Amino acid sequence: MNVYESQWNAGSEQAGQRRAATLMRIEALRALEQRAAQASQRAKPQFEKRGQLLPRERVALLLDSGSPWLPLCTLAGFMQDRDDPAKSVPGGGMLAGIGFVSGVRCMVVASDSGIEAGAIQEKGLDKMLRVQEIALQNKLPFIHLVESAGANLMRYRVEGFVMGGALFRNLARLSAAGIPVITVQHGSGTAGGAYMPGLSDVVIMVRGRSRAFLAGPPLLKAATGEIATEEELGGAEMHTGISGLGEYLAEDDRHALGLARDVVAQLSQWKQPAAQYGKVQEAIKRGVTEPRYDSEELLGLMPSHHREPVDMREVMARLVDGSALLPFKSSYGAATLCAQAHIDGHAVGLISNNGPIDVAGANKAAHFIQWMCQLGHPIIYLQNTTGYMVGKDSEQAGMIKHGSKMIQAVTNATVPQITIQCGASFGAGNYGMCGRGYAPRFLFSWPGAKTAVMGGEQAASTMRQVTEAAMARKGLPVDDEQMQKQYDQIVAMFEAQADAFYTSGLLLDDGVIDPRDTRQVLSFCLATLQEAQQRTLRPMQFGVARM
Repeated sequence: MNVYESQWNAGSEQAGQRRAATLMRIEALRALEQRAAQASQRAKPQFEKRGQLLPRERVALLLDSGSPWLPLCTLAGFMQDRDDPAKSVPGGGMLAGIGFVSGVRCMVVASDSGIEAGAIQEKGLDKMLRVQEIALQNKLPFIHLVESAGANLMRYRVEGFVMGGALFRNLARLSAAGIPVITVQHGSGTAGGAYMPGLSDVVIMVRGRSRAFLAGPPLLKAATGEIATEEELGGAEMHTGISGLGEYLAEDDRHALGLARDVVAQLSQWKQPAAQYGKVQEAIKRGVTEPRYDSEELLGLMPSHHREPVDMREVMARLVDGSALLPFKSSYGAATLCAQAHIDGHAVGLISNNGPIDVAGANKAAHFIQWMCQLGHPIIYLQNTTGYMVGKDSEQAGMIKHGSKMIQAVTNATVPQITIQCGASFGAGNYGMCGRGYAPRFLFSWPGAKTAVMGGEQAASTMRQVTEAAMARKGLPVDDEQMQKQYDQIVAMFEAQADAFYTSGLLLDDGVIDPRDTRQVLSFCLATLQEAQQRTLRPMQFGVARM
């Protein structure tokens, strides 16, 4: 392994300008995340009056104090609930992330019931489906802290109702795969929400607060004329003492979370691999060397515009152990970078771009992906690409078929893949570099990342040429003012949708991260992947059926 000698001047004026732009984006990111927390915090008086904890307080008490926590999809729904970016509240109405509970790495999801009483939002459903998928892929016990008003009937969409069934299907899949599903019912679960505890392996309910029924008192009266109280229909005491829906009856939120920790603490088959893995990692880390270059320098590396070149080896050198890289075919398809390295002791393959992916680069990447699969090393894609090379020479050299080989390799890779969108992610380059459509285990974006079928200027120029050609065929004059207006509109549309905050709001990544945190995020994800390999599941024909 060769230590990479950085050529980047982190003290230059250019680096300073890029750093300032990146810090502004990070500040905007944190402000958006804080907006959701503040919106939930405003409900604190009502929660205290009911003797309840706020959702973020619940999550904090559930998790092991001081342990790592990887939040997921914090911008879910941004710009989807409202068109105004100054008023949009991101998060999808729920909190989600991977953390440690009683020493066990788990997926934790909590209804953000401080916002709209925890009503399920459109992108909140997508967020739930995504984190369920992550839990299933990585063998993570699934813990759900439930308090939801269910679907918002004022914003009812039939497709939300139909596709919402996948949420319950996934709970059944998790349980049948042998992955524990644990629900703490802090508040209401009505209609479809009642199936959250119904499809869980263990349910903890809170006296006087938990509710679970297919039809609440108003709907019951409207449908059948029967009159019943909430407690008679679906209260905690009824479900733990009569219906059998709940296993444990807690006195309050704190007690319920303590019981959840006790339940997880008994997952001995889940704790042992984690403990064994931890000992191995401790031994490895004693010999791990931090990167030679400060992670702070990552702030000044990426330009705000994709037209400015970046040597992505500089990014690699600030992520990998000892800044040591073993380049693969460095002189062949040089604009496509492939290298082996270690991150916090984990052997990995890295793929990135210093320009468009050409024929040689596509072949090299396909070869490298297969080599990593043979070695069993996870692959990390550091996206910064304007796409595959175009032009007469490229087409005649077989760019389509060679690019397709790379896409086939990405699609069928037998090792876990993780993607970080650092800069541009344009055209089919998004596919070849394992974008969301290619199901990487994890995908995160840097604040300045851009995702689009092409750049806004290219799209606008293309449409201008098409429009002008159409008008010429009809013998009509070209209105330059109208053409410029169309050009500006297309550029604005593409730029708005390419923005990392917007794409993250659409769940096209698992979250936007501070570039300085990239090594820690990758280390956490790699540890999650490796720990999953140590876990032996006990799958069943069906999930655990409630008795």
